[in-house]
Amino acid sequence: MSRQKYTFTSESVSEGHPDKVCDRISDAVLDAFLNEEPEARVACETFATTDRVVIGGEVGLSDQDKLHDYMGRIDEIARACIKDIGYEQDKFHHETVEVTNLLHEQSAHIAQGVDASENKDEGAGDQGIMFGYATTETPALMPAPIQYSHAILRRLAEVRKNGTEPVLGPDAKSQLSVIYRDGKPVGVSSIVLSTQHLDETLTSKDIRAIVEPYITETLPEGWLTDETEWHVNPTGKFVIGGPDGDAGLTGRKIIVDTYGGAAPHGGGAFSGKDPTKVDRSAAYAARYLAKNVVAAGMAERCTIQLSYAIGVSKPLSIYADTHGTGQIADAQIEKAVGQVMDLTPRGIRQHLELNKPIYQRTAAYGHFGRQPDADGGFSWERTDLVDALKKAV
Repeated sequence: MSRQKYTFTSESVSEGHPDKVCDRISDAVLDAFLNEEPEARVACETFATTDRVVIGGEVGLSDQDKLHDYMGRIDEIARACIKDIGYEQDKFHHETVEVTNLLHEQSAHIAQGVDASENKDEGAGDQGIMFGYATTETPALMPAPIQYSHAILRRLAEVRKNGTEPVLGPDAKSQLSVIYRDGKPVGVSSIVLSTQHLDETLTSKDIRAIVEPYITETLPEGWLTDETEWHVNPTGKFVIGGPDGDAGLTGRKIIVDTYGGAAPHGGGAFSGKDPTKVDRSAAYAARYLAKNVVAAGMAERCTIQLSYAIGVSKPLSIYADTHGTGQIADAQIEKAVGQVMDLTPRGIRQHLELNKPIYQRTAAYGHFGRQPDADGGFSWERTDLVDALKKAV
């Protein structure tokens, strides 16, 4: 029997967090290559520290001359990301940071396993397991703690960038401990919010006065009470932020990027990887399937797992778990999801239209629980499989 009364906590980090700066740059490089060629191959990693950004990994275009041209654009891509995030501090400034480009051509040995040929279908870019999850506890069918932790930081970024709260800096973290009763989120027992600020004289109390109205308007009515504990900039001043305060790496915030710990994670990061890499594309497909199962009323909660082998096109396994909330047997759901969607790497990419420059926008505030965009961004958040799933069971 599942627990009905408990408190669960998740955290988020802002676009200015050092790791998210790196995710943003890696995904911006990916978008640039996909904009040139939808079948471009990219596995881009970024490291950032004081006054320095280092970009490495593998890239591939069918036209080698264009590949050379794009290599020359990496510096401007990185600086544009840093500028948009808002870094203009002494030891991390978009104009003066040193950018080192160590990208090189994709390994031919990896390519031969992935590329289609006369004798084989296109294979997965690597082995691995990927999970998707959905739950009825929020309108976006996401776990409440991570969804609202993201929402708080997204709102603070909005007022920072539009000039309403210019004293706020780009680097920030949020954490919500959400109270559940009868298995449903009903309130917040504690809030942790640490945000960089540009005025050194401001105290933790001053920062709380700035951020509290935005947090209050973001959370559902009644979730904050006199018993809610607040910890705003609990260590005091937070002026030195971003990669100058702490080094950043691509792919180090995989729980922030997904379900905040409320669901399993296969271990693979997303940012900087083109959609032949099933770490990314199959995780999106698993979320898409789980969300459609829940949207179809088949369960209140659903976890989908997919597994792959490098160079092999079809998934090795499909697993579904509705955590005791299913209206349909889990085994039936497993069979149905395999019928309504081609889960080969190419099938996923075509169904979700993933060979588009849509990834830079995913680099902060979560890859899931977002609204689908008209240009195909966040296509895995659509619920257009509901009818097909109902017919398949």
